[in-house]
Amino acid sequence: MRELLYKDAIREAMDEELARDERVFLIGEDVGIFGGSFKCSVGLRDKYGDMRCKDAPISEAGIVGTGVGAAIVGMRPIVEIMYADFLLVCMDQICNQAAKINYMSGGQIHVPLVIRTPMGGGRALAAQHSQCLHAWVANCPGLKIALPSTAREAKGLLKSAIRDDNPVLIFEHKAMYNMKFDDLPAPEADELIPLGKARIVSEGSDITVVSCSLMTLKCEKAAMELSKEGISVELIDLRTITPLDTGTIIDSVRKTGRLLVVDEGHTSYGITGEIIARIMPDVFYSLEAPAQRLCTPDIPIPFTPRLEQAMQPNETTIAAKIREML
Repeated sequence: MRELLYKDAIREAMDEELARDERVFLIGEDVGIFGGSFKCSVGLRDKYGDMRCKDAPISEAGIVGTGVGAAIVGMRPIVEIMYADFLLVCMDQICNQAAKINYMSGGQIHVPLVIRTPMGGGRALAAQHSQCLHAWVANCPGLKIALPSTAREAKGLLKSAIRDDNPVLIFEHKAMYNMKFDDLPAPEADELIPLGKARIVSEGSDITVVSCSLMTLKCEKAAMELSKEGISVELIDLRTITPLDTGTIIDSVRKTGRLLVVDEGHTSYGITGEIIARIMPDVFYSLEAPAQRLCTPDIPIPFTPRLEQAMQPNETTIAAKIREML
């Protein structure tokens, strides 16, 4: 296994897919000459040229619209939206065009489009650049949505997304770009991680904890701390929320009898409540306590770092919640 930064794993995935398939190209603000706002595409313009690593004007609607059109005529575009918050200005192109064309054409037209975008807090970028909006697009049928939690997951899920014939949104957590992971296989392995299959990070017997993206890392640290107290946590990394692997969650909760769902998105109308509602008919009689969730409170993300940190679930609050449930 190799060590690699989260952002470098993303670049490696795009590099390999650009080399493998001439239909693949990258488009977005500052992705070319500048190498991307978070440096995920450094060197790709020099290697593949301006037409396959394309700087775009500041128009998210235009960028995604270009990607949708290119996908319809047979290309496999990777669209980068600088911040997930800016998905709101291209929601029509995503939810009314990319997500629906396959259905509206009776399956005759496919949209093999990937939209990559950084989400989440941790960098004190305030209310308009720190949101987690994955639940918004999860409400739109026709989209697949991935949230990688490690460098290996980021690379494997992105490669699978690029080869998928459906539109896929990948939410990359901006606080993870410069994190180093040691879980990557050699490049020649060409590892594809399937969309729709959750990952069991650690097995346990006392409680099931379900999470995704950066929260998986925080839950893992909490579980390690709790293990010193004799508490056994089974941690599940969702990988994708659409499709949602309910089977893995159900099997785990039937074994442990308890469920906590942790997400950085806001509490109300988010993915945590949806997950609990979906599995409840299958696990109700197995539960030893009510299923619960831990999320960000329903207020805009503050600019002040200390307040931002206090809002988000962290290792301490996750461990405290688990102790409470036990």
